[in-house]
Amino acid sequence: MASVISVERLRKTYGTFVAVEDVSFEVEEGEIFGLLGPNGAGKTTSVECAQGLRVPDAGDIRVLGLEPRTQGSQLRQLVGSQLQESALPGRLKVWEALDLFASLVPGGPDWRDVMQRWSLSEKASASFSSLSGGQRQRIGIARALYRNPEVLVMDEATSALDYETEAEIVREIARLKGDRTVIVVAHRLATVKGCDILFFLKDGAFVEAGSFEDLLRSNGDFRSLVQAAPSIE
Repeated sequence: MASVISVERLRKTYGTFVAVEDVSFEVEEGEIFGLLGPNGAGKTTSVECAQGLRVPDAGDIRVLGLEPRTQGSQLRQLVGSQLQESALPGRLKVWEALDLFASLVPGGPDWRDVMQRWSLSEKASASFSSLSGGQRQRIGIARALYRNPEVLVMDEATSALDYETEAEIVREIARLKGDRTVIVVAHRLATVKGCDILFFLKDGAFVEAGSFEDLLRSNGDFRSLVQAAPSIE
């Protein structure tokens, strides 16, 4: 498969703080790629640089053949982002939100079909403020997918959810496999168990990479960090 995302020797600092140092990775087409690590590991900084939302201090990045620093606006038309919190006006009804998203993407899917696919039909007339965390995240995923992006970035999209709701969202992510390339950013193991490959970061640096099962079988840093860090157990 072709490489959709290529990050080479990425470095990003904030003043004297080094957020990411000499990080390199590749994501293949149709792959579900997990970027895992404790809070403060440099995960969000890495994907924000890859999307052109932040300017790296050093390194070479290519996403879908585009250079994020100089072609960011063009790139953002091809990338959908699902953030940790999907904020919408509290009084906005579910159907109104989906109808609004549809109106911004001519030729996109019908909002009724989207509502049914993401199990929101029963909440069609409910206000956004009354929804559960999982329901809000499903709306966020639907919004990110409306433009049918080639790459979907999910940054800590399940961290504030209970484990049952998190499992539902993880299953929804798995349904996207092969349809598009997905990056799942997480600090909880449950979120990334279905990923094709995991890339483990700590303190802004690469630790190790491999499948979930491979890393659990290893005697390296991944296993010791899992045991030592309750935040990612």
